[in-house]
Amino acid sequence: MRTPRPAQPGTQRLGDATTPSPVRRGRGATANPTGRFEPTRQVVFDDGWEASPECPPLRTEVMLEQARTLITRNRSPDISFDRSINPYRGCEHGCVYCFARPNHAYVGLSPGLDFETKLFQKANAAALLERELSARGYAPATIALGTATDPYQPIERSHRLTRAVLEVLARFRHPVGIVTKSNLVTRDIDLLSDMARDDLVKVAISVTTLDPGLARRMEPRAPHPEKRLEAIERLSAAGIPVMVIVAPIIPSLNDHEIETILARTRDLGAVEASHVLLRLPLELDSLVNDWFAEHYPGRQQHVMSLVRAARNGKAYDAAFGTRMTGIGAYAELIDQRMRLARRRLGYPETRRRLRTDLFRVPSDQLSLF
Repeated sequence: MRTPRPAQPGTQRLGDATTPSPVRRGRGATANPTGRFEPTRQVVFDDGWEASPECPPLRTEVMLEQARTLITRNRSPDISFDRSINPYRGCEHGCVYCFARPNHAYVGLSPGLDFETKLFQKANAAALLERELSARGYAPATIALGTATDPYQPIERSHRLTRAVLEVLARFRHPVGIVTKSNLVTRDIDLLSDMARDDLVKVAISVTTLDPGLARRMEPRAPHPEKRLEAIERLSAAGIPVMVIVAPIIPSLNDHEIETILARTRDLGAVEASHVLLRLPLELDSLVNDWFAEHYPGRQQHVMSLVRAARNGKAYDAAFGTRMTGIGAYAELIDQRMRLARRRLGYPETRRRLRTDLFRVPSDQLSLF
């Protein structure tokens, strides 16, 4: 029986997975731990025989998912929507902090590198949406588009599922709130500006940091911070209401940027602002700790102590009402800074509500149902 050697320089160990740096170049996670539902667990280590310095970087794979339904319902009392759509599973942006990573375990894959390299596209998304919106008794309410994975991640350029979903929503005059960190959203300004004239859409853009170096390490395949600022400006100029989300706020890493981000985005036309404190459910706790050990080892203990102080002493507390913002002195300080900055910069106190009274089933759909 071989005894695993310590991880070599340029690799990171996360429980039972080690991934060489050259292989994961341009990726966010530092490891690929076995999914929590798998009956067997793989242990990867360097025994001195099979290691190759010429290992190619991981390639993105896109697989087909034949979804049976598209609209996901929730009854969470602390979020403003009860239904959402995610055209893709997994996300190539590779944000190391993404709270959706643990969902990849449900399809037998790792929340680590698999989440950002083994993606699924719901090719029948538009057809499913038409069927569900046309169902007898359907009552319209704002659909959140992109709550788990980014609807404008790089593969959207070729697959165009988000565009197809928006085209259906536009024909049905159905309200939608979009969440993204990609400037690709500006591709669809033609659709969005038309919907915005009837108060049927708003776009939330996540700005985690304005530091390009930090952004590259945290979210390696997401657009440059300046590209996101440009997207806010272009959407706002087209009459599309934009919310900026400072998320996630990571103690001692990007929390000093809150006021600067809110000021820059307000100048560019953002009309709403919110924040989310770092969330570390399930495998994400180990993944983020492993990332800190590689990139910011000197801050790891301090950051995690503040996170736990805001989460009832745990890595994550999923309690409704506090799971997004946390509790305690640090969380209250962040809340106060956000409130004061919004007031000083003139952000409206109330959120824009989208209309539902314009919803209609197009006449060409009636013959199908």
